[in-house]
Order: sequence, then C-alpha cells, then structure tokens
Amino acid sequence: MAKRQIGWTEAKISRYIKEGRGQGELALYKPWLTIQDVPSSGRVHRFIGWKTSREYHLLSDLEFNYLCFCDWADNVIDIREQFPLDREVTLQIADDLGIKHPTDNKTNTPIVMTTDFFLTVRKGSSIVYKARTLKLEKDLNDERVIEKFEIEKCYWARQGIDWVIVTEKELPKTLLSNLKFLRDAYFVDEAEKVDLLMNEWPRFYGALLENLQAFDKKYNFEMGTAISLYKHALAKKLLKVDMNKKIDLKEDIDKILLTSYSDVNKRWAQ
Repeated sequence: MAKRQIGWTEAKISRYIKEGRGQGELALYKPWLTIQDVPSSGRVHRFIGWKTSREYHLLSDLEFNYLCFCDWADNVIDIREQFPLDREVTLQIADDLGIKHPTDNKTNTPIVMTTDFFLTVRKGSSIVYKARTLKLEKDLNDERVIEKFEIEKCYWARQGIDWVIVTEKELPKTLLSNLKFLRDAYFVDEAEKVDLLMNEWPRFYGALLENLQAFDKKYNFEMGTAISLYKHALAKKLLKVDMNKKIDLKEDIDKILLTSYSDVNKRWAQ
C-alpha cells in the first residue's frame, strides 16, 4: 500500500486551494486539513455536526470536546474547524516578530498555518467572528508552540477578530459528560414518535424512567425507544434539565421542563 503523502509543497498547497479547502460556510465549508492529512498522536474524530449537518474533522479529543460546547450554544451560528490563515500575512508577521515561520522540514516550503476553530457568533442584533485555538495546558510551556501562537495572535489582532487559547481546564466536566451522552441522539428519523412523546409528556408524573418504560409498553415500542427519544428531546432543547448536573434517568418529572427554548451557557464563544 502506498504511503500517505503528508509533506507540503507549493503544488500541494495550490491543489488544496483549488479543491476549495478552507472555503465556504455552514454545510458548504471544507476544512483546510482533514484527519487523513495529519498524523495524530491522539484520537481523531469525524462526525456530523448539529448546527451545520456536515462532517467535521477534529484532530484531538480536546477539539471534539470544544465542538460539543459550540454545537450546544445558541449564539454560535457556524463552526469552521482547521481554518487556514493567509500565508502571505503570516510570513510577514513572522518576519516582523523575528520568529521562524512553520516550514516543512523536508521541502522547506512555508506551511499554511491554521486556527482550530473560526466561529460565527450572534451578539445581540450583530454578527461577530471569533477565533479559538485549543491546546492542552501542559503544552503551553513549549517555547516553539508559544512562538507559533504569537504569529496567530498577531494575525487575528490585525483582522480585528477576538482570539483566545482554550485548554481542557476551561471545559466543565459535568456539562461535557452530558453533551457527550446526548451527542448521537440529535439526529433521529422518528419524528412521529418524538411528537408522540411530547404530546404525552404533560400527562407524565413521578419518576422519569418509569414513565418512559410505560410509554414504550403503551405503544408497543421496543424497550429503550423512549429513552432515545428523551435524549433527542434534550439535544433539540424540546425538554430542559439542569445541564450542570449529571443527567439522571431516575429524575422526577417535575424537574424537567417542556419548552421550546432553553437558556444556554454562552461562555464557550465569549
């Protein structure tokens, strides 16, 4: 089997541009890098995003975790991962700062730098853009990493766009655990069953799990169907629980709100 070509040349960069890498918005966006393009020492993730219904390419668990928060936040409109920076600009910034620009060691080709996430965010009646770089806290002591961040920081400052480094320490564990629990429940092909559960909800009382089991039995659904529908309703914010507490299927119905809107912690894009 032929080895994957992971080095950079001017021809490869030109090909990526012609392919539309780093261009487009929402469902039409194509990340500059995919999981096939970059060797990773950790786990990579490829899945369909909630907001854009397109496939995301995330190069680490940290990137995946952060995207879960962005997908959940109401004020985030679009999430573009592996977003390319204008190479002519980053080369000039590196020269101005006296920092070596990232370069392919074998071909000596200046690499197109990327920011992990470029967000389109609703702020009141306005639309703003935010750049977010994800990094494990332990890696922030690496001098070369810091140098690259200086280029990135200056690049976005010149664009007038807010740029922040986000580490794992800033992502609350309980909320993250809940979002992962709901991750695969967002897209379901059972709209009629979801509507049925929502119509039945006002008549539920007592423990959640008992009501969900009774729902399956009443409609002769496979056991566990109602649990999946419940998770979907939470992911779509048809139902509201305290997401800063671990989701509990034994929760009392009185603590779960039937709603068409949920107040969302918006800090992940702030």
